[in-house]
Amino acid sequence: MTNQQWHQRRNNVIAQGMGALYPLYVERAENAYVWDIEGNQYIDFAAGIAVTNTGHSHQRITEAVKAQIDHFSHTCAMVTPYASFVELAEKLTVLAPGDSDKKAIFLTTGAEAVENAVKIARAHTGRSGVIAFKGGFHGRTNMTMGLTGKVTPYKAGFGPFPNEIYHAPYPNALHGISVEDSLQAIEDLFACDIEPGRVAAMIFEPVQGEGGFYQAPAAFAQALRALCDKHGIVLIADEIQTGFARTGRMFATEYLGIEPDLMTMAKGIAGGFPISAVVGKAHVMDSAAPGGLGGTYAGSALGCVAGLEVLNIIAEEDLCNKAVGIGEVVNARLTALQASVPAIADVRTLGAMMAIEFSDPQTGQPLAELTKAVIAQAQENGLILLSCGVKGNVIRLLPPLTIEPEVLSEGLDRLENILLQVAK
Repeated sequence: MTNQQWHQRRNNVIAQGMGALYPLYVERAENAYVWDIEGNQYIDFAAGIAVTNTGHSHQRITEAVKAQIDHFSHTCAMVTPYASFVELAEKLTVLAPGDSDKKAIFLTTGAEAVENAVKIARAHTGRSGVIAFKGGFHGRTNMTMGLTGKVTPYKAGFGPFPNEIYHAPYPNALHGISVEDSLQAIEDLFACDIEPGRVAAMIFEPVQGEGGFYQAPAAFAQALRALCDKHGIVLIADEIQTGFARTGRMFATEYLGIEPDLMTMAKGIAGGFPISAVVGKAHVMDSAAPGGLGGTYAGSALGCVAGLEVLNIIAEEDLCNKAVGIGEVVNARLTALQASVPAIADVRTLGAMMAIEFSDPQTGQPLAELTKAVIAQAQENGLILLSCGVKGNVIRLLPPLTIEPEVLSEGLDRLENILLQVAK
């Protein structure tokens, strides 16, 4: 059967709310390559939305999971736990930034991690309010939709959302929002909407993902840390998209000079096997009563052994430094292209978390249609791309950190050709 035939079958049985960016049906994938059922080959600049940082079908991860299946696939870690569950927690609590003693819990999805981080913060403080940031993305559950600062498509038609969630602007120099503007907005919330003594948590992304790959300035993160310390508020760093060597450090918070109270982790944690985590200061993590946290599939045995192998690969294959190298190559190529494609308003890279923003060079208006055209042309050019941004005018680049230099170069050649065609 063809891709189109499968896509028609899909449309007949899958609700339209669960979209599919490309009508291509994957048969196999290896490192940075994907092949569809028609035999077409693609260079993957999406990595399953920053999940396969270690590449598709890494042999070491595959072998670890196969070996685990030979023993058991599931027992429920809250009923009869297993060694890999403890071992992964031991490693993550050491790797998480900061000197405080830490503990961890495991879950299944990023949204679950965020939900549980909020639960822990509320249990610790005895408060209910949460402050998040415009442009942030935290998931598709009811609580995490409420925290998300982007309406379309994530929140439209799904309200009402939980009470006592407040949004402040996220610093964005390109769009004229300073660190001072953002901090003043938080003070305005304290003055007009909720007193700080009722705020349980502030949650922020060190680099906004869906919002457009904007980086938090270190001064902003440090001011948040000081503000939370002043008012007894739990500071949550959402590292779901930024973690596991993606930005050139194990976690993007390491660039900011702070230690968050809690961190949420998922995506790149296990090379494609579903598992997520909350890791944080031990005295905060222990605030929830026994039985208050967890889930049937939380910390699956397959995810745990995959996660352990991912950590080994990151260290042994030096993926943090490889991420930095990828970012340097991409930044140089795309910055040079700006002279030929003036619609490129900005090129942003932090390690291998990279973005191209399109705006009209005369008016500064966001070019969402151009972004859609780039995505539409990608499949024909053997490339898998993702968009993002509150205004839908950003292309994000998330290749596996294990991508070979020649494959990265070929993928950038294809991207440049697309941009030169559609942005004339």
